[in-house]
Amino acid sequence: MPSPIPVTRLLPRDFGLKLGVCSSPLTKHFEHSTLRVPVNAIHAKLACRLWSSVIHWRELCDLESIGSGGFGLVFKATYFGEIVAVKRVKCAKNKLASRQSFWAELNAAHLRHENLVRVIAASTQSNGDEQLGGCSSSVIGTIIMEYAGDVNLQQLIYSAAEPLCTESCVRYAADVARALRHLHANGIVHLDLKPANVIVSPGGVCKLADFGCSLKVELVLDRDSSARRMEIGGTYTHRAPELLRGEEVTPAADVYSFGVTLWQLLTREPPYEGERQHILYAVVAFNLRPDLNKHVFTAGQGSSFKELLSRCWSAEPSQRPNAEQLLTDLSMEFPT
Repeated sequence: MPSPIPVTRLLPRDFGLKLGVCSSPLTKHFEHSTLRVPVNAIHAKLACRLWSSVIHWRELCDLESIGSGGFGLVFKATYFGEIVAVKRVKCAKNKLASRQSFWAELNAAHLRHENLVRVIAASTQSNGDEQLGGCSSSVIGTIIMEYAGDVNLQQLIYSAAEPLCTESCVRYAADVARALRHLHANGIVHLDLKPANVIVSPGGVCKLADFGCSLKVELVLDRDSSARRMEIGGTYTHRAPELLRGEEVTPAADVYSFGVTLWQLLTREPPYEGERQHILYAVVAFNLRPDLNKHVFTAGQGSSFKELLSRCWSAEPSQRPNAEQLLTDLSMEFPT
């Protein structure tokens, strides 16, 4: 029995098609994947962007717990013979926030890009309790995604023994900028960009993950946006000052977070030290930013990095570069 997630909920409005619920078995291969999605009687433009709203629980095998948190549990598994990641979203104390986080995870489910973790299937059915842990009443939903790699950028920055050369930092930053460019072009803001949410594949390609705080720009701009803005989550060390003030959400907020992430790549240090509330106040009231007087910003190409980060952290969102400009600057100032 299909789950109550309508396929049309997360697809762009310009498709203009009336569709039923996805069904499987699966019939068409995506590039670089053996997993398939249903395409019978579906417009070709839709088929290449489709994710399944049905999880075939019997095909979900070899589950191994690899993480947990307030949101629930993450597993490594196989699905139709391919290694995948499985996120089991549980109901936290704030039930509304848990549900919003689950649906936000699917904001980019219809997108396909080499620098975004691909959603394969999602369901609000309560099946799989025995395999995935938790009782039906505590589960919001389950999401199956591509397994992008064993390491995230946070681990690479702070735990890897080998040094991070400038070339690697620029390459990783460019991957993240390409992910943002694709998201923003499709009307989605991530709102929780940080190293822990960037997976590094075995081939060294960065893929942006964890869309639990994301928003569709068209929804941000509706008449209820002021109330919705007050509920925006994210990580305080990477959150743009306008979000802390409860102001308008724009793609520029992701660019601010990109700047903090690039600073971490270059320095391999935490962006701030001190009490959370003191930092939040100083970011808004006194334009506190991560330290740009470190040695890495004075030697070699350091001054160019310093100038780029300063623009990413402008207190005025309209003065920040967009994702396309970030890519241009990275390729011109720091060719790899």
